[in-house]
Amino acid sequence: MILVKKFSFEAAHNLTRYLGKCERLHGHTYRLVVKIEGPLNEEEMVMDFAELKKIVEELVISKLDHSYLNDMFDQPTTERVAIWIWDQLSKEMEKRGVRLHEIELWETETSGVVYRGEKV
Repeated sequence: MILVKKFSFEAAHNLTRYLGKCERLHGHTYRLVVKIEGPLNEEEMVMDFAELKKIVEELVISKLDHSYLNDMFDQPTTERVAIWIWDQLSKEMEKRGVRLHEIELWETETSGVVYRGEKV
């Protein structure tokens, strides 16, 4: 079974190795969708939504929300930020007996990435 939880955060960035309007400082309201998979536990859940929320907020949202992403990433594309989020969450999920299935990171309503942990 796959459990899904949505989050959002605000962040600014500029793409330093890009020619176009995104090379200038700008911000987004990012939408993050975290999907985990695993068997039902003794409470008939993959994981408690409150527990998942606490983990994601502590490991990801608290670090990214209202930040300047260039302070954390050399080239803060949505793709690079998604890989970082995956790295923050995947081992923590394994410790809890579930697997991070997929994340979606949307920088606008119509533009985002899906990442499943593959090497890029």
